[in-house]
Amino acid sequence: MKVVLAYSGGLDTSTILVLLKKMYNADVITVTVDVGQEDDMINVEKRAYELGSSLHYTIDAKREFVEKYIFKAVKANALYEGEYPLGTALARPLIAEKVAEIALKEKADAVAHGCTGKGNDQVRFDITLKHYLPENIKIIAPVRELRLTREKSLKILNEYGYNIPTSHKKYSIDENLWSRSIEGGVLDDPFHEPPEEVFAWTVSPTQAPDQPLYLNIEFEEGVPVKINGEKKDPVEMIRYLNHVVGLHGYGRIDMIESRVVGLKSREVYEAPAALSLIKSHQDLERMVLTPREMRFKRLLDEMWSDLVYQGLWIDPLREHIEKTIDSMNKYVTGVVKLKIFKGSLNIVGRESIFSLYSKEIIDYNTGWYPSDEEARGFITIHGNYALTAKKVRSRFH
Repeated sequence: MKVVLAYSGGLDTSTILVLLKKMYNADVITVTVDVGQEDDMINVEKRAYELGSSLHYTIDAKREFVEKYIFKAVKANALYEGEYPLGTALARPLIAEKVAEIALKEKADAVAHGCTGKGNDQVRFDITLKHYLPENIKIIAPVRELRLTREKSLKILNEYGYNIPTSHKKYSIDENLWSRSIEGGVLDDPFHEPPEEVFAWTVSPTQAPDQPLYLNIEFEEGVPVKINGEKKDPVEMIRYLNHVVGLHGYGRIDMIESRVVGLKSREVYEAPAALSLIKSHQDLERMVLTPREMRFKRLLDEMWSDLVYQGLWIDPLREHIEKTIDSMNKYVTGVVKLKIFKGSLNIVGRESIFSLYSKEIIDYNTGWYPSDEEARGFITIHGNYALTAKKVRSRFH
């Protein structure tokens, strides 16, 4: 049997590689999709071969991840449950697509992934793989099927002679350009403050520089294109923001999250670039969109985020929503000024050629002013429904 394995090089997929060789006597082809994780891809490939891979593919998908996934998320202000910028959720359909391409190329009998039965990723992988693969190619999920725990996986790999990095013994870590997630260990207690050892992209706010960081982020039709007036390569822009913003202690998320599979989980994330860009984009939207456009878009943003989180990237509704989001983002062009200081981010300025803000109108001294008659008429009409309802219903209390 020929199996294509989505291989990260971490605990679970390394264990799966060993098990596929031992249990199924499978010819295993490993695929690592580079979406910006801070792994040495040469070492990941070496590790795959050491554990029994017959052929390894490393696919650089960073630019595609940014341009076709991350920038869509920025336009949609994608924060699941108002907090999580969907880093892992965005990457999974892209990884699954690339794995499926290799499975078809290599005429595989099955594809395998390292998702658990309690997690969201099993949904994201399985649904996307079903979309790209014919029914005769089986989907194998050994961690789910064998109910593998981290302890069992560690034992299997230790018996095989593979040394696990210390961080993977304590925590389950997933990272890409858009976010870094940390689970497990002491974090399973939702009242336990995350220790500093879990963070890698952000410094403690108490250790951040004593001078604030100012950044001017320029958008064109909802897409970030420049920082401080300098045009940036999309991938390097994300990396740059993760670095400089993280150095100032901003970008940490600690939340109770509603998983797809009906569980509440405690999740800790680092996402300096994601939070900086999304909050900047939201602010610019407030300047250029009408109130009704903003209210409607909030509904679209939330629905888009839910679809992505729930593993439904292939759902046609996402594409319908994006068409409207793209249309509204035609006017999200301008510059937003950020001030990052010791773990906080404040937006301290913004400008746009499509701005609906008018100093000439809003100025209390020289601007336009409604007459008393106009103001009274507006107030009467505006409050009529509420006043009438209160008056009528008060009779029955």
